[in-house]
Amino acid sequence: MAERDLRTVSTATNPDIDAAGFTVDSAVSSIAIAAPATPAGKPEGFSVVGKSTPKVNAFAAVTGAAIFADDVVLPRMLHGKLLRSTKPHARLIKVDCSRALELPGVVAVATGADIPVRYGILPSSPDETVLAYDTVRYVGDPIAAVVADDELTAEEALDLIDVTYEPLPSIMTIDAALRDDLPQIHANPRRTNNVHKEVHLEFGDMGAGFADADRIFEDEYFFEGNTHAPMEEHSVVAAFGADSKLTIWASTQTPHYLHRIAAQVLEMPASRIRVIAPPVGGGFGGKTEPFAHELAAAYLSCKTGRPVKITLTRQEVFYAHRGRHPVKMRIKTGVKRDGTITACHLQTWLDGGAYGSYGVATTYYTGALSTVTYKIPAYKFDGCRVFTNKPPCGPKRGHGTTQPRFAFECHLDAIADALGIDAAEYRKRIAVDPHSTTVNGLRITSCGLRECIDAAAMRTDYAAKRARKQKGKGIGIAASTYLCGAGLPIYWNEMPHSGAIVKVDRGGGVTVYCGTSECGQGSEHMLAAIVAETLGIDVMDVRVCSGDTDLTPVDLGSYSSRVTFMAGNAARQAAARVRSQIADVAAAKLGIAVDRVGFALRRVFDVDKPENAINFLEAAQATEAKLGTIAGVGSYAPPPGIAGDFKGSGVGPSPAYSYSACVAEVDVDLETGAVTVEKITLAHDVGRAINPDSVEGQIEGGVYMGLGEALMEEQIFRAGEHKIPNLLDYKTPTILDMPPVESIIIETDDAEGPFGAKEAGQGPLNPVIPAIANAVADAIGARVYSTPVTPEKVLKALDAASGGVLRLRKPAPPATPREPVAP
Repeated sequence: MAERDLRTVSTATNPDIDAAGFTVDSAVSSIAIAAPATPAGKPEGFSVVGKSTPKVNAFAAVTGAAIFADDVVLPRMLHGKLLRSTKPHARLIKVDCSRALELPGVVAVATGADIPVRYGILPSSPDETVLAYDTVRYVGDPIAAVVADDELTAEEALDLIDVTYEPLPSIMTIDAALRDDLPQIHANPRRTNNVHKEVHLEFGDMGAGFADADRIFEDEYFFEGNTHAPMEEHSVVAAFGADSKLTIWASTQTPHYLHRIAAQVLEMPASRIRVIAPPVGGGFGGKTEPFAHELAAAYLSCKTGRPVKITLTRQEVFYAHRGRHPVKMRIKTGVKRDGTITACHLQTWLDGGAYGSYGVATTYYTGALSTVTYKIPAYKFDGCRVFTNKPPCGPKRGHGTTQPRFAFECHLDAIADALGIDAAEYRKRIAVDPHSTTVNGLRITSCGLRECIDAAAMRTDYAAKRARKQKGKGIGIAASTYLCGAGLPIYWNEMPHSGAIVKVDRGGGVTVYCGTSECGQGSEHMLAAIVAETLGIDVMDVRVCSGDTDLTPVDLGSYSSRVTFMAGNAARQAAARVRSQIADVAAAKLGIAVDRVGFALRRVFDVDKPENAINFLEAAQATEAKLGTIAGVGSYAPPPGIAGDFKGSGVGPSPAYSYSACVAEVDVDLETGAVTVEKITLAHDVGRAINPDSVEGQIEGGVYMGLGEALMEEQIFRAGEHKIPNLLDYKTPTILDMPPVESIIIETDDAEGPFGAKEAGQGPLNPVIPAIANAVADAIGARVYSTPVTPEKVLKALDAASGGVLRLRKPAPPATPREPVAP
């Protein structure tokens, strides 16, 4: 990091300069590293990119002007409710809706027989129907839908639907799902148990790797399942018009996928369906696939000819959530005396709940990215996802990578301790190199992992604090990586992953159209900033039209941290084509060669003689007069060749990877076991920060979510019933629980990212949980091997400890997954 300029993200008027030479705002603890700076505090050559400004949609959000899905009200609108199963596993003998239909105000009902088409977000797992019609597979499985003139009448009608069940044995654990003597949740003649997906991959010479090791370490971990807990419950409004066209307003992160599956399930031409994604009040992966309430509302609107709204209650969200998988993990690593990894074998067992969801991809993700953080010359991965009679699990922030990252980072700390190596230095020693290829064929471009570790360790004085060994006080470190979008789409095709259109009107206004979904992550501001930078205008001169399948080009959705890299590149290409049109006309008007035309500060000018200039409005009008309407189209697809040629290689490749390092400082009450996180310091390699304030917000959001998963969040089921389906009993951190957070932005300027940018939405979460776990282990001299790290587990670890680190009730893993059954 020598010779790099350091600049503050904050715009405080009185920054302090600390002893290390970093510029630090005393009120907002946030710094950025490695961006070339000008006296104005912006990266050289940029007027918008790298500048902290309010998001373009922030004003509507903070004034209450933003229209969310549940705010949509249409004339003659009906209100819908779903009847959900009270049994975890049963055959449906009868669903009688006759009494409900007789209730005044009830307009229509639907059951599974009305909408029988099977679907799934992954083409390989079409195991769902909108409403169950033969078997219910978890408490909360939708059985029937009712629409009425008002919500209370629809709710009352649910009590009038008579359901007759024939109970079946329930499978509630991973071990039970692996048994051959229990009924299958989904009939599969190729299996005798409830295994959904098995993965067996091996790279390099495992035998030689372990034989060459000086020491071999083995550990077992368990990561508890949890939910997304967005502020906004899921909601949809569907309206079937007199023109036989259907419009769906849905709280969704993936309007394109909802559009595709709605056409499939409703058996309608996709050209007759329009999906609009209003602002989403938090998603975190929980709104990335089509849901029963969305498709039921669409069907019932078609049936009644009237608009239908269905908004889930908070309790329903806990059952419909598609949250984080509970995962058991076993990890075995061979190392040399200096810590060099010679081989690693990772085994994972995922509790997938009742349906497939994204589960096939999730299974691969629990193993695919292990090699992208540290050098592993020989690697074996065995994964197994099972069906259980619990709500289906799917993607949550860090999709599939959060659980093994917890295990691997705790495992590395144990190795470092055993070898007598500083944990931060150890991670730097084995970190992957920029512009390298992993043993499983993943291409790494820019990589700021070592810089992240250095920055976080230096800011916290990690080595000195770790050496003090004060009982009850602990410090822990962890590192991680994440995708900048999946290298392949959910349904494989050769079309772009993202498209954008940029239009300039004769008043000088600019509009960018893109199919992204704004979930609060700042995607609209990112698009506006990239277009504004390209055209040399103010970011507030740009309007963003997003998430509308009729008006915007396709974008695959807001998931896998793909939007900045993929939609951002598409928008930049579209804006560059507009810029080229304007530059050609402006060059003639200015009397210069086109390669001398510059754009900045709402001016189009001669870069050699800046005083020779016209304003952007004049340039736009001259261009329209000569060329007609000004518009540019852009698209993005990941570069070819970033995936391997083995089965399963489609999960893991990405055009770039972000990197993070986190240091947690904790205080543990040795009498009660209570853990207080005193500070989190997190450095994140974002490539280049389009808007540093937004990056800082994403880092803080990842810290908040990681804090909850580390210390308190867990899904508890008894006899299939969720015991805490509300935000009072399901614990998430409050503002009083949040520690001070220091965000450090590392910029590595990725050559393929838009203006060098990479992701910041999911990556910062992953190292937080193991960093806290490692800090607790440092504080008490014993390790808790499962999440959440509760006071009860801490006390049991203390009781079990005898002069060193002892494991707490190490979970016995199920039998090693068998070889896959041939199709």
